[in-house]
Amino acid sequence: MTVHRTTLELRKALEPLRAGARTGLVPTMGALHAGHEALIRRARAECDVVVASIFVNPAQFGALEDLDRYPRDEEGDADLAAAWGVDHLFVPSVAEMYPPGFQTWVDVEAIAEDLEGAGRPGHFRGVATVCLKLFTIVAPDVAYFGRKDAQQAALVARMVHDLDLPLEIRVVPTVRDEDGVATSSRNAYLSPEERAAARALPRALEAGAAAHGRGEDGAAAARGLLAGEPLLDPEYVQVARLDGELYLLAAVRVGRTRLIDNVVLEGEGL
Repeated sequence: MTVHRTTLELRKALEPLRAGARTGLVPTMGALHAGHEALIRRARAECDVVVASIFVNPAQFGALEDLDRYPRDEEGDADLAAAWGVDHLFVPSVAEMYPPGFQTWVDVEAIAEDLEGAGRPGHFRGVATVCLKLFTIVAPDVAYFGRKDAQQAALVARMVHDLDLPLEIRVVPTVRDEDGVATSSRNAYLSPEERAAARALPRALEAGAAAHGRGEDGAAAARGLLAGEPLLDPEYVQVARLDGELYLLAAVRVGRTRLIDNVVLEGEGL
């Protein structure tokens, strides 16, 4: 595996590989875990060349969010990426991605207004912009995203469709730990007590999905179960259609940590 720090280095490395080769891209913010492993291994199975990026994107963090304390372990991440089958690891600096004078941003409108977009103004502008830059730099045939971030994946798919970008978006099923909690870099923030409380989130979503299957209000059922865990403070619990699939989605705060999760109610992701 080769590590690249600049756009020029990565493009030079990829240029001779493009002819007849299928390139997969896995964008990440590092702090790699089993969810990222699933994305990389899927890319490895489907592509000739696998590129992963590690970039903690300041543009998608709000002023009071956890940019400064977001977990970082570049050396450990590089070891994992190599073990999982990455060929080229792109680790740019903030100045490389947003050089002095940078002033061009991508806004995807309606899909960014609710759920995560409502609670995190400007978040999806940062996501869309950095993804478009990565797509332009790498020119992948396929890019891989996790279903846990369903709204993000749907937003990127909409951008790709609307801008006629020549790539496919693959959404890979959510990976969960043994206790049912979806893998996330932010899980590292949780104390043992908070981790135990976080287990109520996937249980609530499954209860909501079961209620929906009976023709009942799935969001109400999930809220009812979450209300029984005093350490969880729900921000939203909502049914929404994203990229043709119907989801039950939730965001909760556990102490200082914000977690998101979802289940598919109707669609191919079932």
